[in-house]
Amino acid sequence: MQLAVCPGSFDPLHNGHVEIIARASNLFDEVIVAVSSNMHKNPMFSVEERMEMARETFSYVRGVSVKPLGTGLLTDFCKEVGANALVKGLRDPKDLSYESPMATMNRHLSGLETVFLAADGRYTHLSSTLVKEVHTLGGDVAEFIPRAVQRRLKDRRR
Repeated sequence: MQLAVCPGSFDPLHNGHVEIIARASNLFDEVIVAVSSNMHKNPMFSVEERMEMARETFSYVRGVSVKPLGTGLLTDFCKEVGANALVKGLRDPKDLSYESPMATMNRHLSGLETVFLAADGRYTHLSSTLVKEVHTLGGDVAEFIPRAVQRRLKDRRR
């Protein structure tokens, strides 16, 4: 069985993430969306909330599950779940420059390969940070996020 992990903070999950994970589900028997708590970011949503939104969003996609990444090494998590690969989406050359050293280190530490999927052009401008910023300033981000996230953001605005 080919199992991949797609890690991220997903704060919030946006359609660029959804598109990459859905495509990964066509390449692997199972994809685990590993929701992290990034110590360098101030999250809008708790890990539990992000997991709930991801579970709701991917409930229709075969072979996708959602788990907390925890605080240890990503390679340790992948070993625990029996992953064969990591999946990362790339929006632009800057993403590749950022992700390549991590992919090399992960392969060095554990032999785990990283599969890079080029983002669909409709989503190359999206980032969770940008979605949060536009929303916080009163902009409409509905077309960029799944319904589960739309509902949570609407609740936050009340």
